Amino acid sequence: MKIAKNISIIALVTFFFSCQAKVKSDDKGIAQNTISEKAVLSPSELQEYETAYFASGCFWCVEAIYESVKGVKEVVSGYSGGSEQNPTYEQVAYGKTSHAESVEVYYDPEVISFQELVQVFFGSHDPTALNRQGPDRGAHYRSIAFYENSEEEKIIRDYIKLLESKGLYDAPIVTQVVEFEKFWKAEEYHQDFERKNPNQSYIRAVSVPRLNRFKENFPGYLKEGVH
Repeated sequence: MKIAKNISIIALVTFFFSCQAKVKSDDKGIAQNTISEKAVLSPSELQEYETAYFASGCFWCVEAIYESVKGVKEVVSGYSGGSEQNPTYEQVAYGKTSHAESVEVYYDPEVISFQELVQVFFGSHDPTALNRQGPDRGAHYRSIAFYENSEEEKIIRDYIKLLESKGLYDAPIVTQVVEFEKFWKAEEYHQDFERKNPNQSYIRAVSVPRLNRFKENFPGYLKEGVH
């Protein structure tokens, strides 16, 4: 009974700090402790930049990481890697689709390259974790590096080979290298969630520490004024 009780406690703690538990229905659209507004670019302005797509766990975490990177103009949270049309958060979060929580990154290639964005991707999560990241579990949290052309595919695969040759991990890299097809923007209350809700429990326990680890390891990639 004591062992079973301990397992139940661990499971409860894991669920409390997981992405599946991060939003309650009455939290939607509510931004607590909102900080300063960021500049919003119009669709026509965004078209001036290149795009890149990644999935590496909770999109709140990934969005915040890429938002801190120099040359990145906008990051959008959403869903990709699946076949279902118009997926919703409730469907994706509970494994009812084949999509993964993903981000769409708009970036200036004159400031930062696709290869550097790939380095950010692999350097900001555990690419050996199969269908999970941190406390989050499920195929919708899997690691995916999307490519839009053969050059990008080569960059990703070459970088994986480089990482493997250096023996940096104790387990094989399980990141999927997938041709990009479609990105579905997530509900508005997910956009810029970490910035708008710094005191939300998941943000404080998981997302902020992950962002801080990235900042510590990649100071040269940070935007001016980001510490």
